[in-house]
Amino acid sequence: MKKIFLVLFLLSVLIIDAQSQRFVYEYRLVADSTAKKDVKTEIMYLDVSKKGSKFYSSEVAISDSMREDRIKKGIHDFSGINFGYIPFVVEKSYPDYKTLFFNSLDVDKYKVTDDRPQNWKILPDKEKIGEFTAQKATLDFGGRKWTAWFVTDIPIQDGPYKFHGLPGLIVKIEDKTNSHSFVLKEVKKRNEDWVTEGEKKSFTKVIPVNMETYKKQFIESRNNPTKGLRQMLASGTKVIMMGENGKPIEPEMMMKMREKEGKEENAKNNNLLELDLLK
Repeated sequence: MKKIFLVLFLLSVLIIDAQSQRFVYEYRLVADSTAKKDVKTEIMYLDVSKKGSKFYSSEVAISDSMREDRIKKGIHDFSGINFGYIPFVVEKSYPDYKTLFFNSLDVDKYKVTDDRPQNWKILPDKEKIGEFTAQKATLDFGGRKWTAWFVTDIPIQDGPYKFHGLPGLIVKIEDKTNSHSFVLKEVKKRNEDWVTEGEKKSFTKVIPVNMETYKKQFIESRNNPTKGLRQMLASGTKVIMMGENGKPIEPEMMMKMREKEGKEENAKNNNLLELDLLK
């Protein structure tokens, strides 16, 4: 009985203080549909406060801090920094759950407003996820069929990535092909609020667009990964290009490297989280 009381007490504390929590998820993905055994993992944070939530890679958070620290010291050698695999950031505002998606394509950074509805189907099925007894729900979103497990014990209608709208926190969600999954691994208390992407210092201008425009830019970027850089050079903009070791690289050499890398990335990154971006 003491053990049961302790679990219930801890859960009550979590619910009371849920507005200042960090929910730690493990993101497992198969980026290349032709190499299903090559499973990548990254630890992602869902930071929740009274104003909303921010979902981002833990590795990116660490690498950004290390890079800014070196820049302040006048060091432009970024070798040895793990920049992580997942570059995007998702922010949701409460209580309307307006969703903003931040990502860079070529030399531009985009702020994408995603107002697509998420029409969940809640099912009676229950399953034990970690210490929680979770309920099942399904959703068609982004060209994939998703199965989610949520807990009403944590009354936050949020979850990893863009997912939201269930009557409780999503503790696990995976697509039908098992290519992408997010599983809650840990809950941490936070004392400070998170900084929005709009408040962060950025070396490039953030361009606000809707999903339709972003999709067009996404396809263009895959087909022509050096378009933005070439436009900058053609306009007379002085661009100093450096490698991770801090040494300058000739623009034309950088173009060839980027085009080669772009083709290789496209071939290996064909199993996107949102498959309908390619359609």
